[in-house]
Amino acid sequence: MNSYQSQWEELADIKKELAARDWFMGTSGNLAIRVSSSPATFLVTASGKDKRKQTEEDFLLVNARGEAIQDTPVRPSAETLLHSHVFTESSAGCSLHVHTVANNVISELYGDEGVVTFRNQELIKAWDKWEEDDSLAIPIIRNHAHIPSLAEEFRSFIKADKGAVLIRNHGITVWGRTGFEAKKLLEACEFMFQYQLTLLSITNAGTITKGGIRL
Repeated sequence: MNSYQSQWEELADIKKELAARDWFMGTSGNLAIRVSSSPATFLVTASGKDKRKQTEEDFLLVNARGEAIQDTPVRPSAETLLHSHVFTESSAGCSLHVHTVANNVISELYGDEGVVTFRNQELIKAWDKWEEDDSLAIPIIRNHAHIPSLAEEFRSFIKADKGAVLIRNHGITVWGRTGFEAKKLLEACEFMFQYQLTLLSITNAGTITKGGIRL
């Protein structure tokens, strides 16, 4: 048994749950969990693998630069640098990145504004938003093809140990203090995205005030 068996098993469980939701279409998406803080090391999903399957090569241990620490035939996911910034710029314990139809469409609808804001939505409580006038704003950044450029813009939005950033027509990255928190926040975001798109589809309006959602 290796020294990070518990983190491996936790990340494998999260992967299994998210795969059951069909959030890894076409091998997309990547997950990471912190192993140590000084120096920062973490497990990250291997590139190009079918995440609906469980294998002994699903994850690899990498350093703060996203480089494999041990000899391995697999490569880290393309967006590993985003997870690296989460673990070096905060004390977060887990970072999740998924591509769904809902988060891609939301990011395109509000991409020019650079943010999508939710109000009067029960699930913003997942973000410790308990007051009646609270709101949740999720930033939307450009989908840079050059991963270091993408990672650098993404890094500017890491303000706390939990957060979320949409990448326009690419996906969402959510991080939390634990694997459970990161998954909870991701599920809350995806629910609100789907809710908003459903509401748009049945009202067929450009501006909606009912429900307190800013469109």
